[in-house]
Amino acid sequence: MVNNSNSTSSYAIDFGTSNTAIARWNSATEKAELVKLPSLSQQLTSIPPLIPSLVYVEDAQKSKIMAGQTVRDRGLDLAGDSRFFSSFKRGIGTEIQGFLPQLDGKNLSFEQIGEWFLRELITNLQGETQEELKSLVLTVPIDSFESYRNWLMGVCESLAVEQIRILDEPTAAALGYGAADRELVLVVDFGGGTIDLSLVQLSSASPQTSGYILKWGNNLLGKNSAQQKNTARVIAKAGANLGGADIDNWLVDYFAQTQELPKSSLTSRLAERLKIKLSATEEAKEVYFNDETLETYELNLSRERLDLILEQQGFFARLDDLMTQVLQQAKRNGVENTDIDSILLVGGSVKIPAVQNWIKKYFDEALVKNQRHFEAIVTGALEVSQTTEIKDFLYHSYGIRYWNRRTQSHDWHSIIKTGQPYPTDKPVELVLGASTLNQTSLELIIGELASQAANTEVYFDGDRLVTRTVNAAKQAVQALNDRDGARTIASLEPPGNPGSDRLKLFFQIDAQRYLRITVEDLLTQETLLNNYIVVQLN
Repeated sequence: MVNNSNSTSSYAIDFGTSNTAIARWNSATEKAELVKLPSLSQQLTSIPPLIPSLVYVEDAQKSKIMAGQTVRDRGLDLAGDSRFFSSFKRGIGTEIQGFLPQLDGKNLSFEQIGEWFLRELITNLQGETQEELKSLVLTVPIDSFESYRNWLMGVCESLAVEQIRILDEPTAAALGYGAADRELVLVVDFGGGTIDLSLVQLSSASPQTSGYILKWGNNLLGKNSAQQKNTARVIAKAGANLGGADIDNWLVDYFAQTQELPKSSLTSRLAERLKIKLSATEEAKEVYFNDETLETYELNLSRERLDLILEQQGFFARLDDLMTQVLQQAKRNGVENTDIDSILLVGGSVKIPAVQNWIKKYFDEALVKNQRHFEAIVTGALEVSQTTEIKDFLYHSYGIRYWNRRTQSHDWHSIIKTGQPYPTDKPVELVLGASTLNQTSLELIIGELASQAANTEVYFDGDRLVTRTVNAAKQAVQALNDRDGARTIASLEPPGNPGSDRLKLFFQIDAQRYLRITVEDLLTQETLLNNYIVVQLN
């Protein structure tokens, strides 16, 4: 049972692809502490009380599920049952390849599975603490699109959580490691579904007069908003949809080729166990025997073979690309490699020896810290709402859609570049003319442009959920306001016609990441919109 002797109800959730962690703020000790939930959390004393991100759907119509460690304890993760789901976080907000099964006459989605999982966690948390969740901090991968963040917000808002804040996972990890004043740290966060790199600098307490407090919903600081705050300044960051689950799938593919093993949730679990064992030993073996079906598997793997499989999959080349991105961003901000004080490793996949050896190619081993890779994110996230102000920048670019007459198709014109700090100092100007005769209104579709020309595919291979990144002919874009009632931002009176400039637009971003627009009619000299909120950015 969680101790609820004090009145605090500030919590943080680090929803991960493989595992999820929950922390609460203890106002008596002024520290964040991990929460263990009976039946949901792992009971091993050797690791923090993590909750396996697993769901087994008992009744889809009634939204009745089992989650976390209960699924594993009952062996439901090994049965190859279509009611079992793992790694579902990777499908949320992405373009799905393949299908999800229909259960109990209900069509499912990854968003639905994820919502059930988080609801189960929060319901159990409220029942265990007998408290209402008034403040909740949620962590997200750097490379997540706004659709994922909005989904996460929607789930929590439907649960009537009063105050919600979103924070990049590596930034939270820097705080969770307890980095010292003025320390410049590079966080390498490599979990089950993503890898994120973030260069963060902490500074001493100063009056909270500038910068951005990352928040959604109401002001979390309340009456204490004038107190002294530490500052965490994000200097550079890069991320990719690449995680430990991908390595598990590569191992399954390897054993399918060499031993003709079936690709299933069972062999994926065995491959994951092998990978974990190889973090401590040079050779590993997994043996499985089902006394009912007489099904028998024996899998053997060495670190050397694992390294070769990773090399063949282009794993290290992708890591090098991410490191190059971060170091180049840092250099543009006047930071050299030698200025970095420490490297903080976060996530279960950083325990892989090959990953640690890759990091040592860039930095002295003495700078590397690897003691809080499971709990740093969720405990650091709570530090934000209590002691720290975040100064951040936009990870993705943003643009408006237009008709490209040369290609006879829609294209995107960038108006906000990646790396843009906020709030903006001055607005971005854009002049537009009418595109049709007697045009009576202006429609503007804002898109979030991915940092790389790649798309993520999520599909099923047997009963395995597989995610892969594929090269795209065009830059991946997610439209943010392409829906009825959201596209039209101004009416034209009199109507406009092609051939002359008609509107001048001013775009700017405020401290809460809202993209605001002012629209002036050049013909009538009227201001049609003034500082109008279009959408909230990532």
